Amino acid sequence: MRQANRLLTVATPGRGLVEITAEAAAFVRASGIANGLLTAFCRHTSASLLIQENADPDVRHDLDAFFTRLSPDGQPGWRHDNEGADDMSAHIRTALTQTSIGIPLVDGRLVLGTWQGLFLWEHRDRPYRREVVLHLIGE
Repeated sequence: MRQANRLLTVATPGRGLVEITAEAAAFVRASGIANGLLTAFCRHTSASLLIQENADPDVRHDLDAFFTRLSPDGQPGWRHDNEGADDMSAHIRTALTQTSIGIPLVDGRLVLGTWQGLFLWEHRDRPYRREVVLHLIGE
């Protein structure tokens, strides 16, 4: 078994989904590993990872609108607001999604569906630089 690691830095424009499929695929190609498992891990508590449709941007818009209704900013009674009104709502959105995703690798390619992409989901209003750890294990 071989392993490879990479720290991917993602600049986000603020709240929303940023596709990182191409970066993950480039890492896989450079590794020389043909079959195995890619794990992506987001190192933050106010951003998450998602596999979602990458063809129609309306999907990303509607997902964000749904989570805005589900966990609106600045709710009365929330105690954690150290970094602003979007602070606690961002943590809740991360808790409802995921910070780690596994994607199989077959014949040197990520086994994603036709319309699937890997996204970092920024839950804060302002831009951030986020870190995603990519770990590949296989042969």
